[in-house]
Amino acid sequence: MTAKKRIALLGATGSIGDSALSVVAHFPERFEIVTMSAGSNLEKFLPAIAAAKPKVVSVKTKEDAARVRQEFPGVAVGFGEQGLVDVATHPDADVVLGGIVGSAGLVPAYEAVKLGKTLALANKETLVVAGEPLMRAARAAGAAVLPVDSEHCALHQALRAGAASEVRRLVLTASGGPFRTRPFETFSAITIEDALRHPTWKMGPKITIDSATMMNKGLEVIEARWLFDVEVERIGVVIHPQSIVHSMVEYVDGSVLAQMSPNDMRFPILYALCYPERIETPLPRLDLAALGTLTFEALDEARYPAVPLACAALKTGGSAPAVLNAANEVAVEAFLKGRIPYLGIVETVARVLARHKVLPISSVAAALEADAWARREAETLLPALERPAATNRAVPA
Repeated sequence: MTAKKRIALLGATGSIGDSALSVVAHFPERFEIVTMSAGSNLEKFLPAIAAAKPKVVSVKTKEDAARVRQEFPGVAVGFGEQGLVDVATHPDADVVLGGIVGSAGLVPAYEAVKLGKTLALANKETLVVAGEPLMRAARAAGAAVLPVDSEHCALHQALRAGAASEVRRLVLTASGGPFRTRPFETFSAITIEDALRHPTWKMGPKITIDSATMMNKGLEVIEARWLFDVEVERIGVVIHPQSIVHSMVEYVDGSVLAQMSPNDMRFPILYALCYPERIETPLPRLDLAALGTLTFEALDEARYPAVPLACAALKTGGSAPAVLNAANEVAVEAFLKGRIPYLGIVETVARVLARHKVLPISSVAAALEADAWARREAETLLPALERPAATNRAVPA
């Protein structure tokens, strides 16, 4: 038995947080939550604090922090960006599990790796916005960066079978989301409810919309480039509707190694927290005979233009990926609020990128400047794409 790992959990009330807390509860002899953060969902966060008993927590606002202090007078409570950094850099934390959605997870992750802490990363935007400076800081401090995204966790496992020089290409799988077979001519009528109906994964609204447009797969290509130091030309995407094969590595001799498991985020979380060990788990097992057929399809770039757009941003380099991500976050939020149509999401991102003058990204600060520029620019473009309120309904806050 190895020493108990002490975890800083960023994003305790999201879908990754739910799965992480479940894993820790199953293995109290192996894992301990020492710090944790959440946004504004105190109804969910307060019971989580009572169960996990962390030393330090953080929430989004000063007002929410005051309420948490009142409920838990023995717990140190912070808020805002500094609160997230305090959670991620606490001296008692060995592993930082980054489950915050969006670029808000970047700064605490960066500050954690600078201290040499292991980063188990479920937040793909961190590497999309500032992959080069973050990985440089991790190498300098000797910090491990382990993927928690199911696709990158699969690649990480398959890459353990050979040397980097023996890898021909990485293949990310994608479910195709809810619109894989929907007639393309009806895409202009897609509603918020349609886009939130993911066929295989249960996730938060932002990532579910990213899965519908497949911007998430474009972001994952960028994430894979920085995690595994593989150029974009050697990263492919294939549609796999069953989401059982989580990704594959093709080696130079033609062998393809695939990783399979049930659609349950506790698998990649447990892998990252236990690495390099593997342990017995009570999680559901894969029944291949019951599954029957597994299918694969080529990516239709006309149906999913977000993927080639993201790959083009990666090839361009510099600030382009950060701009792509920020514009997408603004556009997805606008869609979820019923402001713009579904097709307006990727269109907004493309328009912002077309207006952007690419700059080098040598620091996290430079990445955040590009991020801020893209958010302002996207907001100025949204009115031209807005639709009448009666044709769409916002997701309740």
